[in-house]
Amino acid sequence: VQLQASGGGLVQAGGSLRLSCAASGFTMDYYAIGWFRQAPGKERERVSCSSYRTGSTYYADSVSGRFTLSRDNAKNTVYLQMNKLRSEDTAVYYCAAILHLGRECSEIHQSYDYWGQGTLVTVSS
Repeated sequence: VQLQASGGGLVQAGGSLRLSCAASGFTMDYYAIGWFRQAPGKERERVSCSSYRTGSTYYADSVSGRFTLSRDNAKNTVYLQMNKLRSEDTAVYYCAAILHLGRECSEIHQSYDYWGQGTLVTVSS
């Protein structure tokens, strides 16, 4: 099982980036997939999560209306479209999966079984 995150980079405030998380070794569409981020000196926080069981997608208040999580089941890939980026969005972004059928999304990072390697997003003001 492997998750490969990519798409980070340097962008000006107000700009956009799209992160990708490609999975191998399992089929993403049966499981909860989340995006987390961690800024220097801060705790890891969940940005968004897509639940297979309920079909719901969750967003942190800080990104709601600006970020969109989507799935491409044919490519076994999840995306995080990030618009109107702010300096406070600067962080390393991780994708993660809960590999238990029927288990719902969680805000607790310890609930996730597998993690991508992280991709750095830097937003300049």
